[in-house]
Amino acid sequence: MKILVVEDDDSVAAALRAVLERHGHSVTRASRGDDALRRHRDADTVLLDLGLADGDGFDVLQALRQISTVPVVIVSARGDERSVVRGLHLGADDFLVKPIRMSELLARLEVVTRRRRPTGPAEGARFGDVEVDLSTRRVEVDGAAVALTTKEFDVLAVLARRPGEAVSKQLLLDEVWGDTSQSTARSLDVHLTQLRSKLGRPGLIETIRGYGYRIGAG
Repeated sequence: MKILVVEDDDSVAAALRAVLERHGHSVTRASRGDDALRRHRDADTVLLDLGLADGDGFDVLQALRQISTVPVVIVSARGDERSVVRGLHLGADDFLVKPIRMSELLARLEVVTRRRRPTGPAEGARFGDVEVDLSTRRVEVDGAAVALTTKEFDVLAVLARRPGEAVSKQLLLDEVWGDTSQSTARSLDVHLTQLRSKLGRPGLIETIRGYGYRIGAG
């Protein structure tokens, strides 16, 4: 996988590069936000620090989301809930707090790779005027393409594979994040809010109070 590391600390960037390259990934480093916006097109995934020399990483993320759906994993020392929620609202696919465990970072990257890899012939589902192609990861609403982040699509895919069924929060958390902790549950809530907003179909994903969610034809 080609990974763009956006990090202005030379020692942190070097440590990330060493581990990632040792596990077979190709790494490009950018130390400034402007460089990240120019180089993201060649990357499969972006690791983004929030404290950059030329500005705040949130601004870079917001700018990226206006032009690209490349998966973005924030890697930052800012571990407060407000920062995590803001990053997810702006379109980050995941958020890791420094100091990070390299084994966890590699596992998260593997999840991104696995979920973006086509697994067979075209597989799709339709809910009213919402069409979900599970193999190409394309979503259309009333014939117009909708740009979703990796995690937003993953959440939608779990529901779309079970049309009309009640899907528990625990199942969603396990299949999309591999984690059912309280902090990850908050991440699911944020991604569902963003997903509903982008689809623009308020009745499509029903909340089942105290249990989970169900996708219908709303």
